[in-house]
Amino acid sequence: MSDKPIIKTDAAAPPGFSGEGFFATNLSSLVGMARANSLWPLPFATSCCGIEFMAMMMPTYDLARFGGERMSFSPRQSDVLLVCGTISKKLGPILKEVYTQMAEPKWVIAVGACASSGGIFDTYSVLQGIDKVIPVDVYVPGCPPRPEQILEGFMQVQALAESESSRRRDSEEYKHLLESYDIN
Repeated sequence: MSDKPIIKTDAAAPPGFSGEGFFATNLSSLVGMARANSLWPLPFATSCCGIEFMAMMMPTYDLARFGGERMSFSPRQSDVLLVCGTISKKLGPILKEVYTQMAEPKWVIAVGACASSGGIFDTYSVLQGIDKVIPVDVYVPGCPPRPEQILEGFMQVQALAESESSRRRDSEEYKHLLESYDIN
């Protein structure tokens, strides 16, 4: 008799280790986890909130620990648009163009009071919130917000990315939202 173990290659899988629940998950959960932990941010910084965003990238706060290590300065290669600072009405169409160039799925974070509501600049030339030109997923309050707040906003986008159905972007509700912003 041999001491070698006998390996049966035609044996049935044990209970719980076959079908969609293989390795205790399903495909949509796995895709959500992968999306949430590999977001590529695109900073659109125009004023002081951009400095706080830069501080968030430093080793003290380190966005890389949260899955946002690769900054992308091309809209075609990014998932998350971080609008940091004051947006003038002349800059609004450019921001909209950057948003439309991003591939789906995409998320937007309005960082600071100016991007969220115009801030202290209630003037004819300043856009009173970027949600006038593009849809916003997360608002980060503050003037300027602390890096911890921006990290919290990023983690909220991660929660959205993880829980969002991969088919949500094909829904009629989402298409209607984009049509309300005149985005095709």
